[in-house]
Amino acid sequence: MHIPKKQTFQALLKNSIALYADRPALAFVGETALTYSDVNSKVNHLQALLAARGVDKGDRIVLLSQNMPNWGIAYLAVTGMGAVVVPVLTDFSQEEIAKIIAHSAPVCVIVSEKQSVKLHQSLPDSLKTAVLIDDFTEISLGALEHTGKINKLEWDRSIHVESVEVLLPQPEENDLAAILYTSGTTGNPKGVMLSHRNIISNAINTLGIQNIGPDDVLLSVLPLPHTYECTIGFIIPFMRGAVVNYLNALPTPAVLLPALQKIRPTMMLTVPLIIEKIYKNKVVAKFNGSPLLRNISKYRPVRKVLHKIAGRKIYKAFGGRLHFFGIGGAKLDPVTEMFLRDAGFPYAIGYGLTETSPLLAGCSPGLTRHQSAGFNIPGQEVKILNPDPKTGEGEIIARGPNVMMGYYKEPDITRGVFTEDGWFKTGDLGCFDEDGYLYIKGRIKNIILSASGENIYPEDIEAVINGEHSVVESLVYEWKGKLVARVHLNYEEIDKRYHEVKELADQHYHDLKLSADQKYHEMKESAGQSYQEFKDSASQMYEQIQEKVANRLETIKERVNARLNRYSKLAVIVEQQEPFEKTPTKKIRRFLYLQD
Repeated sequence: MHIPKKQTFQALLKNSIALYADRPALAFVGETALTYSDVNSKVNHLQALLAARGVDKGDRIVLLSQNMPNWGIAYLAVTGMGAVVVPVLTDFSQEEIAKIIAHSAPVCVIVSEKQSVKLHQSLPDSLKTAVLIDDFTEISLGALEHTGKINKLEWDRSIHVESVEVLLPQPEENDLAAILYTSGTTGNPKGVMLSHRNIISNAINTLGIQNIGPDDVLLSVLPLPHTYECTIGFIIPFMRGAVVNYLNALPTPAVLLPALQKIRPTMMLTVPLIIEKIYKNKVVAKFNGSPLLRNISKYRPVRKVLHKIAGRKIYKAFGGRLHFFGIGGAKLDPVTEMFLRDAGFPYAIGYGLTETSPLLAGCSPGLTRHQSAGFNIPGQEVKILNPDPKTGEGEIIARGPNVMMGYYKEPDITRGVFTEDGWFKTGDLGCFDEDGYLYIKGRIKNIILSASGENIYPEDIEAVINGEHSVVESLVYEWKGKLVARVHLNYEEIDKRYHEVKELADQHYHDLKLSADQKYHEMKESAGQSYQEFKDSASQMYEQIQEKVANRLETIKERVNARLNRYSKLAVIVEQQEPFEKTPTKKIRRFLYLQD
């Protein structure tokens, strides 16, 4: 395996350039790819500019941009010269970004034109320069601060790109490479400090369970500032000579499906929500739309055959070349996973955290087990702290070269997440089976203790609720000693029926009013009366729909409770009309919905 001998980003870049100089490296879908040699030239260009502006080893540089080839180039340029990259998720609010910038005190910001407005009135005195990532030109700090707009500056002719590599500092393996600010689901962002060795060792160790090579083609749809996509979807492919393609727009079906057909990826990373939506909208909806399919799919042998047929169609929609479809970031719905298994879809589950660079457990598609996160990544250690004698469950803890240096400027919080002998406490509850496969039960802080002293795992109940075809997502919590579920339903058909009636009423009124204005003034009263009748009809229809929603929620509760043990049964299901607010990795921000 061709890997860098020294675990730094500077060594990684040199190693890849030597091995794959003329091969495609990074591209927008439908555009000519930058070669590894092109990437190196652009890295040198940016490093020369940063060095000329006084950026030194250990300086923080904020990187705020949507996914694009230049994102990876900026990341390699900053880390390769010993500076510290601070990638910021574009889903963060302007207020959150301002706090991150104030906390990290960067000397430079590298920003895209689409995101520049978020820096308006939030730039610190520590800044020496700002760079537009779209073309790596220097931009005015004043314009950025006061208006959030881009004002390009001319290239400084005194900067000599050719000699920059000789003058750059030499980063060491244990030097800080990146600070990752994650909002998680607690609402309290922390800066996770990862060294060069943390990230690159995890990339190398991950290759021990799933290989990747120069013939592989990836499509990136997850945010690069998240460690999951950055390490596994960018760094590993770059280390091994593969090509990564990026979308030039949000990954809506209208954008994603043509892109999949154009590049036909061999590997892809995603989060459970994406594949769960595909399963419900394409497979379950098809079954429920036909009385025959709905009835015969109840029988397991028949359902398995139907899943294989549906799976082949989805596989073809993804380009027909996938050999690895990684799913991580949250727990996958068991019903959706069973579909993937039946279909023979090349999926793989992984488990990790930003603090572990990220991967702790996983496996290749041929070795998956239902609802398991795989097994320990080679070269790292994972075990259960104080496992329950009966269930084997306990807190998952980890140790290895991939475990973070700590939280930036937070020594007390850092000490609190490590055991006395140096194991990192993940905060997740899990257990191993007899073959070493890891099963995640949920976040320890989310566990609910029943009146009889039993542990209740909200995530498990949510998985059962989300298996209902009319449910999009759900959240389970305790309120006044009772289990409550908030449920967001599929309102597409409900809204469609109501709006059709409303539009008909509005159109009828418009036609009558137009006729009245043109011909008979006295018809206005009749037109108004007709319109009111249609409004009343629409209102009545809406009330009927609301009644159907209430009945649907009650039916869901009965069906779900029939599948739960006695102490996990739901007392109440309430409607969550708006989609739940989520983190950038599509986890529900639970703290926003928990009632006192």
